[in-house]
Amino acid sequence: MMDWLPLLGFAIATSVTPGPNVLMVAAGAAGHGVRGVLPHMLGITVGFGAMLLLVGLGLAGPLAASAWLHEGMRWAGAAWLLWLAWKIASAPPPGEGPRRPPMGFRGAALFQWVNPKAWMIAAAVMPAFTRPGEPLLPQVVAIALVFVAVSMPCLLVWAGIGAGAGRLLGSPGRLRAFNILMALLLVASLVPMLR
Repeated sequence: MMDWLPLLGFAIATSVTPGPNVLMVAAGAAGHGVRGVLPHMLGITVGFGAMLLLVGLGLAGPLAASAWLHEGMRWAGAAWLLWLAWKIASAPPPGEGPRRPPMGFRGAALFQWVNPKAWMIAAAVMPAFTRPGEPLLPQVVAIALVFVAVSMPCLLVWAGIGAGAGRLLGSPGRLRAFNILMALLLVASLVPMLR
């Protein structure tokens, strides 16, 4: 029997707390509004749900068994996040230079595979909420569905924060400062993952 309430709490806590996904959604919404980042948010939701299914059904085994593959993915993810932080920090405010669109559905879905926080959650949730001796597939599907169900509401919180900040930070200089702050928070989110 699945421990639904603790699983729901874990899913909400890990989905709404600062990390690469929510910080990129907030930064994107600051410049493009909530509607502009909906494809990004859907990509996160679908991509992470698919990742949980694949990890839960056995992909985590080879990664756990290969230290060099695990380390390689961890550092590739960190490099990708640093590049994204640079893109966020250097994005021109609205009206200045070419406007970069926010990450789309496919990019956000694929990003989950190099997102260190996504890997940490996927690696932690499966052993914590599956029961040995019970069929694995229904348990993994249930875990993935819980995360899919809470993902959009949690991301909407951050999209709202970003869109609100974008309206409050009406001047290009203030919006640039907000983007730099989001980029710095994105870099700071790497520190616990790289210890």
